[in-house]
Amino acid sequence: MKLKIIETSDGSQTLYVPELNEQYHSMNGAITESNYVYLEKGYLFHKSKTPIVFEIGFGTGLNCLLTALFAKKQKRRTTYFSIEKYPLEKGIVRQLQYGNNISKEAQTIFEKIHDCEWNKPIQIAEYFNLVKLQSDLIENDLKKVQNCDVIYFDAFGPDKQPEMWQPEIFQKIYSLTATNGVFVTYSAKGAVRRELTACGFEMERLPGPPGKIHMLRGIKKNTKILRTETNRTPNK
Repeated sequence: MKLKIIETSDGSQTLYVPELNEQYHSMNGAITESNYVYLEKGYLFHKSKTPIVFEIGFGTGLNCLLTALFAKKQKRRTTYFSIEKYPLEKGIVRQLQYGNNISKEAQTIFEKIHDCEWNKPIQIAEYFNLVKLQSDLIENDLKKVQNCDVIYFDAFGPDKQPEMWQPEIFQKIYSLTATNGVFVTYSAKGAVRRELTACGFEMERLPGPPGKIHMLRGIKKNTKILRTETNRTPNK
C-alpha cells in the first residue's frame, strides 16, 4: 500500500492512501482532530484515576502519543492497548513529526512508542504503559484486554473499510468495555449509531471537530449485551 505524507491545516501531518482515496486524519488538522475526538471527548471525559484505554487502529500512533502526554500531565496511571493488523513501516514513521509539533519531550516519547516491541507490555513513561497488539480484531480473543474505560474507535471510514463497522465488531467491543466505559469515534453515521445502540451503548451525537458537523460518543451503562440475532435492529 503506497502512502503519501501530507500536511494538514494545523501544521501536523497525516498519511494519504491513494488506493482508498483516504487519509489517516482530518485535513482540518490531524492533532486538532485527535485531541478533540479521542482526548477531550473520551480520555478526559472519563474520570478514572487509572484508566484502561483500548484503541482500535494504532495507525500513526498519534492518539497514543497524545494520551501519554495527558497521562503525565494529569498524573493518571494509564494502561493503553492498541491493535493494528498492518503496522506502518519504520521508514514512514521516521518521517512523521508529531512530537516535534508539540515539544522535544513529545518527540522522544513518540519515537519510544514506535520503537517498543509489539505484543508485550512496555512502560513508555512514568504514568503510561503500552501494549501494541499486531493482530486482527476479530481473530484475537483479547483475553488481556478487559474492563476498558475508554474505547478509541479509529478505523478507516465505513465506506472505505466496511468490515470494521459490522455488528460483530461492535458487540465484541461492548463486551470488553467496563460499566460506565466510554466509546468515541469521529463517525456520526446514523447506521453506526443504531448498531452501537443495539449493542447496549447509550449513544449521543456531539459537535464534531473542525470540518465535521458531528461525532459519536457512547456510554456503557450496564454489563449485559442487549443484542441477539433475533432482536437485531434492521438498517434503515
